[in-house]
Amino acid sequence: MAWSHQDKCAIVGVGSTDYYVRGKSWPRTINDMAAEAIMNACADAGISHKQIDGFSYYSGAGAGYLDKFDTASLMETLGMPHISYSATLTSGGGGCPGAIGLATAGLMNEDCTYSVTLMALQQLPQHRLGVVFGAAAPNPENSFLQPSGLVGPGHLMSVLARRHMHLYGTTQDAFGEVVMATRANTHNRPKAVRKNALTKEEYDASVMLADPLRRLDFCLETDGAVAVITTTMDRAKDCRHKPAVVHACAHGGQREWGRAFAWMGMPDPHFASSGHKFTADRVWAQSGLAAKDMDVALIYDHFSPMVLMQLEDYGFCEKGEGNDYVLSGKLRYDPATGKGVNGGTPVNTHGGNLNEAYIIGMTHIVEGVEQVRGTAINQVKDAEFALVSGGPASLPVSSLILRKD
Repeated sequence: MAWSHQDKCAIVGVGSTDYYVRGKSWPRTINDMAAEAIMNACADAGISHKQIDGFSYYSGAGAGYLDKFDTASLMETLGMPHISYSATLTSGGGGCPGAIGLATAGLMNEDCTYSVTLMALQQLPQHRLGVVFGAAAPNPENSFLQPSGLVGPGHLMSVLARRHMHLYGTTQDAFGEVVMATRANTHNRPKAVRKNALTKEEYDASVMLADPLRRLDFCLETDGAVAVITTTMDRAKDCRHKPAVVHACAHGGQREWGRAFAWMGMPDPHFASSGHKFTADRVWAQSGLAAKDMDVALIYDHFSPMVLMQLEDYGFCEKGEGNDYVLSGKLRYDPATGKGVNGGTPVNTHGGNLNEAYIIGMTHIVEGVEQVRGTAINQVKDAEFALVSGGPASLPVSSLILRKD
């Protein structure tokens, strides 16, 4: 059954700051960076910031994982006259593309006319994401994790990765291919943090941080901000660029996944997965499409094994076949043809969280928009549909399909 909001809204503006290595954005502030990203998105859309009357957040309106956005403060910073919609999805980065669905809800209910979704983060020493669990105050839930040495997301993900290796024979070579394939897409990107080509020898020499995950299997720790603006299709046609049509969007998940690696109570086969099967099935049902119909996939890649597991959950390959799918080169983008390799779908043509910047998933939405506009740096030839995912994380995780107008 088609999604009731299908093709009725579109992303019309994208904007960002420069991307900084962790902590290097100081003395800038969260609001300063967020405001710059919003203004850049407005310029991209060809509208005034005073026309924005909605905010559609995710991560509980988080700015990073320890700061929070305040709508009134952003209005004061930007000189916005009024807002009529302010809402957020819960949990963390898993809700990133789902926030576009939240925007469509406000737009279709006529609560707002232009809604902005944004993320900004500044990882000062006391706000470093890599040790966020270890820095949390003990409580009955995280007291199970902290004494085990599981102090950061990478430690937690390593347990899921090892289980996938045990059940399906997945190899570390496949994790390395995820990193190398997406690194190959950053050499020509001005804002990318990691641009140098990566060899297998260099990957293998990367420090083991949480066995089986090496340093290069971890996403970047960066500062910066990204904003995107969503509106209705009738208004979108008056904006500067071709609209990136919101074709389908879903968020949620199954109880068996629940708090995921924040509680480690998932039974098999959910434990060795990305927790995306539920939202994947929903977004395919909403759109009448399947993995084979996607021209490009912007897969949330906070840790390399989670890309492999999402490819399985979305149906790019069968469960347990992610290792061979990845090692066949099917994630790679071929600039000579503008297509994938060996019949695959190019993944993270912008370099992703692993190589370009980690702004908690927002760079994936930007790349999806530019791909269906036809303006991406690593443009997929004749791209019509782009898949964007958010998470794995505690629920909700989310999925978005953007369509060429």
